[in-house]
Amino acid sequence: MNAASARGAARLPPEVNRILYVRNLPYKTEEALSTEEIYDIFGKYGAIRQIRIGNRPDTRGTAFVVYEDIYDAKNAIDHLSGFNVCGRYLIVLYYQAQRMQARMDTKKKRAELDKLKAQ
Repeated sequence: MNAASARGAARLPPEVNRILYVRNLPYKTEEALSTEEIYDIFGKYGAIRQIRIGNRPDTRGTAFVVYEDIYDAKNAIDHLSGFNVCGRYLIVLYYQAQRMQARMDTKKKRAELDKLKAQ
């Protein structure tokens, strides 16, 4: 049995996907990680399609890492959750579009309520 057929036989949980959401990255200017450094850390686990680093005040310290293969993403989460980078421990999660959308909807509703209260 080769590795490709073993991968096909493995059952993955439904939340597993190719996009990882990384939190707790160092974001001070002298300690901030560059895209190349994130490639060095995450590239050990497979081919990366894209990395997006948060650059707004509310997204600093976060990044999205998109792998070519879902099994590479799973391997990266297994090995990098809790990995120490510049004295900070990474939090690596699968990106879940439904949860992110629900969070954004909650923020919008809260902003609308605050606006109504101010009137």
